Amino acid sequence: MFLVPVPTAQARITRAKKTLEAARVPFEVPDPSEWSERLGGVLGVIYLIFTEGYAATSGDRWVRPEVAGEALRLGRVLAGLTPREPEVHALVALMEFQASRFAARLTPDGSPVLLADQDRRRWDRGQIMRGVEALDRADSLGQGRGGYAIQAAIARCHATAPSVGDTDWEQIVVLYEALGRLTSNPVVHLNRAVAVSMAAGPAAALKVVDGLVESGLLRRSHLLPSVRGELLGRLGRTDEAHAELSAAAGLAGNQRERDVLLAKAAALGTPHASATGCDPPPCRTT
Repeated sequence: MFLVPVPTAQARITRAKKTLEAARVPFEVPDPSEWSERLGGVLGVIYLIFTEGYAATSGDRWVRPEVAGEALRLGRVLAGLTPREPEVHALVALMEFQASRFAARLTPDGSPVLLADQDRRRWDRGQIMRGVEALDRADSLGQGRGGYAIQAAIARCHATAPSVGDTDWEQIVVLYEALGRLTSNPVVHLNRAVAVSMAAGPAAALKVVDGLVESGLLRRSHLLPSVRGELLGRLGRTDEAHAELSAAAGLAGNQRERDVLLAKAAALGTPHASATGCDPPPCRTT
């Protein structure tokens, strides 16, 4: 999912309001018979709000718990209104799993803490259990897993693993492959590459990432060079890794994330220095 800067979103909302006002479009609550066909858009907006709170696209705060918390509240309300809709419960599960890590994702000064370095004792176990229950509820409705349910299953693999090393990365790769068949979003394939790097090594993952580079689909996103830089660093290709991470920092809109990328580039040392070990990239897996 691609996010736009807050000022851009605000401007679009203002234009939309003026358009509706000029067209004299009345506001009315849709009949329950119309809810299903509108549900996808509602879920998309709720998750868009959550992801902006989970990893802000701009500004000097990486996490905005109050924004994510409001999205989770809306998701829970929607689940109460539509108890037979599996994707609603799945989205709630996904948000519960991801929000459970908030306390461990930041240092006291607000700097990001990546997945490999997080103190899992600080993860909210009660929230993780609520996520498990919500995903089980979605599965129990017997309609198969949609996109949010697959993402929730991936998040559960992370949330229930005792460590990065003990995470079922092979299962995560399979889940991302299933998700990739449901969506054309290139970020899904980039996240799959991250999982492949953990399951099969950086060389196999780099092939996936280089395919995305050739496609040009993520050429304006910092995510692609940040992941590629991580993989190159793990392969000992330090000069290339340094260049990719520096490029990623230049594309990042959030100051905290930019600082992390610059620190990773600096940790590689000057060109021709030996490579250091790298954490899994911050590509919606932190």
